[in-house]
Amino acid sequence: MTVTKGAGAGLRQRTRDAVREQIAAAALVLFDEQGFEETTVDQVAAAVGISPRSFFRYFPAKEDVVVGDPMAHVGPVLAHLNEGLTSLPVWEALRVGFKPLDAIADSDSTGSLRTMRVMMSTPSLRARNTEKHLAWMTVLVPAVRDALAGPAEDKGFRARAFTLAAITCLDVAFAEWVRRDGSVPFATVLDDAFALLKPASLA
Repeated sequence: MTVTKGAGAGLRQRTRDAVREQIAAAALVLFDEQGFEETTVDQVAAAVGISPRSFFRYFPAKEDVVVGDPMAHVGPVLAHLNEGLTSLPVWEALRVGFKPLDAIADSDSTGSLRTMRVMMSTPSLRARNTEKHLAWMTVLVPAVRDALAGPAEDKGFRARAFTLAAITCLDVAFAEWVRRDGSVPFATVLDDAFALLKPASLA
């Protein structure tokens, strides 16, 4: 059987992804049990049987285990947002935009809860999360702005207000979901947060 060059590259990437996931899973357990700042790269590496140098081949820094690529999920969010904007008011479309995050949280609630606990308990990670959301704003705001009616000079301000309020709902919902220890689906908590800020025009 002949293995093509492309197939070999694909296998290497899948192997790399599997190792990366193994490292991340072990690291998050340690971060959750011991504290993020208190856990060393040496401890994470030892837990998965690799060297500290190998750890940095997969993650440039400890923070990347928790936060990762800030734009990793914004593509699916934007796609769902654009789909929602074809038939829904902006606020409801923004809620639809976050459906991919619902699926991630509720498909692996144990891992997602652990990740959010670590993030919320660590100031440096909360700051990285804020930076991520500011990066998301640059992608989501133009789609929202283009869907709004009214004077052009007002649309940018309104789009930023809608989008930042939606992202704030996302943060508050994750915090509440963790506080409840995942006793209800994350999607339900996020629905509740969006309902609290539902514009009067949609009531």
